[in-house]
Amino acid sequence: MPVADSDLREGSSSPEPLTRLPFPPVTESNILHCSYHFWHPLYRSLTPKARLIPLSSPFLDYLRADGIILPSEDHDDESCLSDIDSRELSPSSTSTSSDSEDEFSDPSLSWLEIHQKIKSTITELGGSVMPKLNWSAPKDATWISATNSMECRTPNDIYLLLKSSDFITHDLEHAFDDCESDSASSTPSSTSGRSVSTANLTIPYHLILRKTIPSLATSLEFRCFVRARSLLCLCQRDLNHYEFLPALTSTLRPLIQRFFDEHLKSTFPDENFVFDVYVPQPYKKVWLVDMNPWAVRTDPLLFSWMELLGMDRGASTPTVTDLENVADKDREDGDSSDLDNEDNQQELPEFRLVNRDDPEAYVFNTPRYSAHKLPKDVVDASGDGEAGLREFMGRWRDVVRAQEKEDEDEDERVR
Repeated sequence: MPVADSDLREGSSSPEPLTRLPFPPVTESNILHCSYHFWHPLYRSLTPKARLIPLSSPFLDYLRADGIILPSEDHDDESCLSDIDSRELSPSSTSTSSDSEDEFSDPSLSWLEIHQKIKSTITELGGSVMPKLNWSAPKDATWISATNSMECRTPNDIYLLLKSSDFITHDLEHAFDDCESDSASSTPSSTSGRSVSTANLTIPYHLILRKTIPSLATSLEFRCFVRARSLLCLCQRDLNHYEFLPALTSTLRPLIQRFFDEHLKSTFPDENFVFDVYVPQPYKKVWLVDMNPWAVRTDPLLFSWMELLGMDRGASTPTVTDLENVADKDREDGDSSDLDNEDNQQELPEFRLVNRDDPEAYVFNTPRYSAHKLPKDVVDASGDGEAGLREFMGRWRDVVRAQEKEDEDEDERVR
C-alpha cells in the first residue's frame, strides 16, 4: 500500500544536522588568558627559560608593513641616535636629497631601544633563541630562514621570521576573530585573583624569546585537553610514529596528570583550555610550553573537536594515586593484563599516539605549512584548478603592465 506524503513527513523526525561545533562561547578574556604575557608570570618556574620584551606601536607598525626591510647590522645604536639628533638640529636638514634620506631608511631607528633589548637578550640566553608573539610562533616561516628552523642568532633572523609568518599576522590582526565580548568591563579570575580588562581593549603585545634547547626532542611534546577542570585526554604534538612511546605511556600519563593536578587545575582562570607540555629524559620533569583556548582555532591533532566535545569524562576523575597504581600493575603484569585492568584503563584520561599503521605516520609528500610558502592569492587560485590559475596569471600580467606604464610616466615627468 502506497505511503501518503503526509505520513512520510510525519515519520521523518530525524534531528537537523549540526551546522557548527557546539562550543561554549569563547570570549576575549579567554583568548587573553592564553597570551604568553598573561600566563607566564603565573607559571614561570614551570616553563623553559624565556624573556618577554614589550613592543611599541612603531615596532608593531613595522611588523604590519608590506615588504621586508631589515635593519643594518653594522650600525651602532648610540651613534645612530646621535646622528638623528644632529640631523634634527641642523638647519640644512630640510634640504637633504632623496638619496641622503635613503641612507637613514633603517627601520629600527624608530624602535632602537627594542632592537638593543633584543640583541642583549639573545646574548643573555646563550646566543640562540626561538621567537614568538603573544600566542603564535612563526613556524610557518622557517622555509625563509637560513637554518630552515626557528633558531635565531641575530635580531634580523627574528625580524625575517616574524614578517614572513601568517601566524604572526593572525596574532596582530585577528586575535579576537569569532569571539564574544565579555559581559562586564572586567572579567575576574576565579582562581588567581588576576583580571583581564576588555573595555577599550588594547592588546599588550610582547616578543617572547625562548632559550634554544639543542637537544629538544619533539617526540616528547604532548597536547593536553582540559574540560571542566578535568584532564580529558592527551596526545602527541609531533605527528610521526615513534617506536619507544607506547612503552612510556604508563610513566608519562601519571606524570602529566600529577603536573596538571598540582599546578594548573585550580590556578588557571578558565575551566576549559588546552595546554602543551614537554617531558624530556629521564621523564621526571614536566615543562609547560604553551596555553591554548578551548576553541576551534586550536588544533586538536589526533582527536577531532566533535570527539572532544562529546567525550565522557566518566563518573569520577582519576587521582594521581589511581594512575600510579595502574602504572605499577602494568609493570608487574607486563603484556598479560587482565580484563579488570582494561576496565580501569578506560577510566583514565585517554593518551593517543600515532601508531605504526596510522595514515598520519606516513604523510611525507607535503611538508607541514607548505601552503604558507606561497602568497595567499596563489593558494586560493590553485583551489579552482587550472582555470583559476590561468585567471590569476592574467590578472597578474595586468597589474605588472599597469605598474610598468606608471613607471614610464614617472620617468617622463622627471625628464
